[in-house]
Amino acid sequence: MNMKNDGSWDFSFWGIMLTGVLFLGAFGAGQWAAQKAELLREGTEQLAVSESRLSKGEADSLEAKAEASADGNWGLGFSQEGKTPVGNASAEYLRQFDAWYAGKPDEKVIYLTFDAGYENGNTEPILDALKKHNAPAAFFLVGNYMETSPELVKRMIAEGHTVGNHTYHHPDMSKISGKEAFEKELSDLETLYEQTTGQKMKKYYRPPQGKYSESNLQMAKEMGYKTFFWSLAYVDWYADKQPSKEEAFKKLLGRIHPGAVVLLHSTSKTNGEILDELLTKWEEMGYRFESLDYLTAQTSS
Repeated sequence: MNMKNDGSWDFSFWGIMLTGVLFLGAFGAGQWAAQKAELLREGTEQLAVSESRLSKGEADSLEAKAEASADGNWGLGFSQEGKTPVGNASAEYLRQFDAWYAGKPDEKVIYLTFDAGYENGNTEPILDALKKHNAPAAFFLVGNYMETSPELVKRMIAEGHTVGNHTYHHPDMSKISGKEAFEKELSDLETLYEQTTGQKMKKYYRPPQGKYSESNLQMAKEMGYKTFFWSLAYVDWYADKQPSKEEAFKKLLGRIHPGAVVLLHSTSKTNGEILDELLTKWEEMGYRFESLDYLTAQTSS
């Protein structure tokens, strides 16, 4: 509470406090806890996709901070159209753990990746579009997907795509500090993949929801894994709140850049409907599609 120049008191602080108390009372303790958990969940997911627009000064500051180690949620800051966004960990920092989030900024290449937690009928049109454009992709799968959709997994492999490890149960891996528990999430999916396909699983890993810690990155590296984040994504995972075609194109065309690692969800009806046209538009912009094998070879040389 502060005194104004005219001698009166400013009660704005107490007004805010009173509003907060009334708000809490209206919800009730249990309702507020549930609401808070939902907001935190949505906030985390929004951070993972990162819708931030940065000024040059902010971008420089974030880039400097990214040189240090970073734990938590993967996030991006977009400062200039057509340029690689700034991650909350730098490419140089990630490289020591065999981790990537983008390719070379001077080569008009796009790396397509899909996260797949379950199947709802949209993977087939996605695979059809990829086949039409001869575009390789990486599908990061969890245990549920592999158990319920083995034929689609086999089709991915038959058509030249990479199947990567998104963990068996899709937990918050940043909360797993023990090596045994961490390794089990990845090795259990490796075992299921081999039982399903008769092949050894490619050691490509994507942390669920982009949540990670430095120790996670190190443990994945010690298991022989390469870790992949992303440099372009949009909110496409809500089954009952799908973006329109126009909304999708605005983000995916407006923020594309050379070396982009694009994250899409195979559960998205919008993605299934627009992918053919989207790939065509990217090709018309002068881009081509390469596999994550190409990314690691190019940036390791």
